[in-house]
Amino acid sequence: MQTVSIIIPCRNEEKYIQSCITSLLENGYPQDLLEIIVVDGMSTDKTKEKVLELKASFQRIKWIENKQRKTPFALNIGMNAASSEYILIASAHSSFDKNYISILVDKMSELKADVVGGVMQTAVKNETKTSLAIQSVLAHRFGVGNSMFRVGVENDTEADTVPFGLYNAELLKKVQGYDERLIRNHDIELSKRLLALGTKIYLIPSAKCTYYARETWGALAKNNFNNGKWNLLTVYITKDFSSLSIRHFIPLLFLMSLLFPLILGFIHPWFMSLSLLSLALYGLVLLLSIFKMDRKETSFGHLIITFIVLHFSYGVGSLIGGLQVHKLISK
Repeated sequence: MQTVSIIIPCRNEEKYIQSCITSLLENGYPQDLLEIIVVDGMSTDKTKEKVLELKASFQRIKWIENKQRKTPFALNIGMNAASSEYILIASAHSSFDKNYISILVDKMSELKADVVGGVMQTAVKNETKTSLAIQSVLAHRFGVGNSMFRVGVENDTEADTVPFGLYNAELLKKVQGYDERLIRNHDIELSKRLLALGTKIYLIPSAKCTYYARETWGALAKNNFNNGKWNLLTVYITKDFSSLSIRHFIPLLFLMSLLFPLILGFIHPWFMSLSLLSLALYGLVLLLSIFKMDRKETSFGHLIITFIVLHFSYGVGSLIGGLQVHKLISK
């Protein structure tokens, strides 16, 4: 069996880090073939103490400080410290079902793949009507588009990216890991770069992991605003539109379909009807989507607000990112 180095970038994750590491240690893969590398971005809570508690019983846990604090730096620090044949990327906000590691290791050989990853199930630690609405929306096609690792697949499927993937360590180091200029989208950009080299990335539905989502609308909006903001910045920095997928720009296009006609409405009021049409179509699809969703543990209103918060925060973030790109180009 192959050795696996697991890299966990984190910062201030005292509520989640132990359950993440425990799920990996109890995954069923031989522990003597594992090393767990926690790269901590100068946490100010008890993250380090929680990690060291587990290290007392499993010595192959490494704690490394990331003075740059940002995720792509942490991932490259972990990559360079890894000593195994395979590298698995994990998140402190996640936990992994039994045999997640062994399934991916077997599939790597079976499919002659370079990268494999499992399906991500969204969950919340604290169940409220708001958090359960967020959980539902982040697993719905109208919420996240054609993101296969979120909405799921039935069979092993070639994909453009996977969450918490298992990588051939030699390949990952050969391409010099993650682009440290990208605070967000560094994982997607890496996948696109690997695909351009002819590598194979597979999504494996039999391997499942759980990601613990933000539980308030404010936290959801903040996270998605930053995700959206980095879309056009990613394209500008990499000079490559293909570093992302079309789905990443849909919220911005929708927002523009509302704003541009409103601005043109100062020239002729007729243009404003285009904004109303776009908003009406959005509302129709929104309502149809919610009517088909299970609402037993949340409510119609909570789902409406969650979809709106998700889409508009992402779209506004993309707009702000676009303005930042324009400012950079104009210099």
